[in-house]
Amino acid sequence: MGRHTGPPHRAFSGPAPERGENCVNIKTICPLDAPGPVAFAASELKGYLGRMLAEEEGELDIRLGLRPDPVPGLPDWFAVELDQAGGSITGNCGRAVLLGVYDCLRRLGCRFLAPMKRCEVVPPITGRALKLRYEHRASFYHRGVCIEGADSRENVLDFIDWLPKAGYNSFFLQFKSPYIFYARWYEHRGNPLREGEPFTAEDALTWMEEAEGELKRRGLLLHKVGHGWTGEALGCEARSWDADSRPLRSDKRPLAAQVDGVRGLWKGVPANTNLCFHNGDAVDVFAVLVVEYAKENPNVDYLHVWLADEYNNVCQCEGCQKTTPSDQYVELLSEIDRRLRLEGLDTKIVFLLYQELLWPPIKARLTNPERFVLMFAPISRTFERSYQVGESLPPIPPYMRNQIVLPTSLDENLAFLRGWQGQFDGDSFVYDYPLGRAHYGDLGYVKLARVVSGDVKQLKSLGLNGYISCQELRSGLPNFFPNYVLGRTLMDENADVNQLLEEYFFAAYGEDWPLVADHLFQLSSLSSTDYINGKGPRRDGDMAARMEAVRELCLDFAATLDAHRGPCGWQTPFWEALDYHREYALKLSRALRRLAQGDGEKAGESWREFQKLICEKEPDFQPWLDVYRVLEVTENYTGFCPEKP
Repeated sequence: MGRHTGPPHRAFSGPAPERGENCVNIKTICPLDAPGPVAFAASELKGYLGRMLAEEEGELDIRLGLRPDPVPGLPDWFAVELDQAGGSITGNCGRAVLLGVYDCLRRLGCRFLAPMKRCEVVPPITGRALKLRYEHRASFYHRGVCIEGADSRENVLDFIDWLPKAGYNSFFLQFKSPYIFYARWYEHRGNPLREGEPFTAEDALTWMEEAEGELKRRGLLLHKVGHGWTGEALGCEARSWDADSRPLRSDKRPLAAQVDGVRGLWKGVPANTNLCFHNGDAVDVFAVLVVEYAKENPNVDYLHVWLADEYNNVCQCEGCQKTTPSDQYVELLSEIDRRLRLEGLDTKIVFLLYQELLWPPIKARLTNPERFVLMFAPISRTFERSYQVGESLPPIPPYMRNQIVLPTSLDENLAFLRGWQGQFDGDSFVYDYPLGRAHYGDLGYVKLARVVSGDVKQLKSLGLNGYISCQELRSGLPNFFPNYVLGRTLMDENADVNQLLEEYFFAAYGEDWPLVADHLFQLSSLSSTDYINGKGPRRDGDMAARMEAVRELCLDFAATLDAHRGPCGWQTPFWEALDYHREYALKLSRALRRLAQGDGEKAGESWREFQKLICEKEPDFQPWLDVYRVLEVTENYTGFCPEKP
């Protein structure tokens, strides 16, 4: 292999090869003035190629750096030019260079199957494999994940590491501090078999800064806050959805929404309490909070400005009733923009279409739309089907203050989006929830992955420039295939979900992957994301029959699992997770069958057996399943009773 010469450069070392006495001498070269993510990309490339070429001899020089975008202003773009002597990986920004490195490694046979290093496939190759010449532009600008559920420090860091490997470019840390997501894990909420671990709000802040540093290291886009603004405007600590036992201060009470003649915290939860935006003081306090935060946090790429996370609790005072929540919201956003301009800040503000705010404003319009990004959040949609863009959509129902019914059908949700798009044609993305709650209803994850793929392929038809998934980071039982599909399809909207399935399952399960795929497909076909999500009647004979069929499938699959016990390389954790998943599906399907049969008492007993299983197994499968979240969902939405009758 030849030696590449050129302008001044910095070389980066990687991990030592894992096998072989001889080794190719790999030099990853980037300009001294290259942004940090390029240097990180260089170290990643050297490390992975060093492992893959450990049996090779010779020299390999690969130059990494920025390159003028042939079409500026579009999403991440990179170019790869490699041969046995070396070559280059370049991109329109540092993040794109890193994405190009991981895409190149994927084309050379690497598979990044889950947010765990032990679930990576790093195959040996020869120098002859280094013959790649292509360029690629991501299909969408916004490609991200938002933290949810219960997470350890390691869960968050591992997921950040995985994001660009899977094609994502963004991460959203909700609230000013992601305290609640760490607290749920370290306090072991929902698991009575584990004692809480030492954890403080200061720990959450320290780990948040660490996470943000890792995002910056990779050049990934940082989204922040969203929830909590209204609670803080009321003088409360709003870092979660937990209730505050302290009464609202008398000087803050006039700022709170008047609901049924009362101004106070909605069900005691600051983050769920709306404001009285007819009161100019409320607007002022809210705007000051946002502007001060923007000044103090210039590292935030997209600042989310949302209202309360609850509905049918907006202000009923005489002044507020003369307008709509969305009109007040737009006026608030324009006031924030005015103050940001006075401070010389170009902060991007994300506003959302959600609950009452699904209804577009009647009169108000954004005075500076270039600052804003629209986020469509159809939380009440079904995940049994993908978006479809029909010739016509139903009319938007009249807005009824504190009497709204959230839309469930896809057409109803899309009608609201079209209403807003008639007033705003700026940047936008969908903020969706297939892996945030409903996914527990798809026991095989295959149907859900297909729905996700179909959704992404419709985004451009819907006028949306990407997707951020509000989800548990530990959505991996039986595997992380839906997340894999989402990242790969956002990167390339032409990605074929069937090809992705073969690619993923072969890497995860080996030659017998069709047996696994068939089993999980059948489980998916019998499952219902709507039922687990609380949609429809609880008594359902068809659902009961389907859950009985799930039991039979799981019993039959035992023989396949028995044939794959013991060490099997990088596939071992996937087969172990699949073995656990069989127990999980047996217990959950039994509880769901009894619930669908109308036997609440026995359903509760079976649900508690399910709870006991996943709580006992949590130490062994913590990265794969969010125990806190699945219990919360099945109790609060599916309808299981946590206590004995």
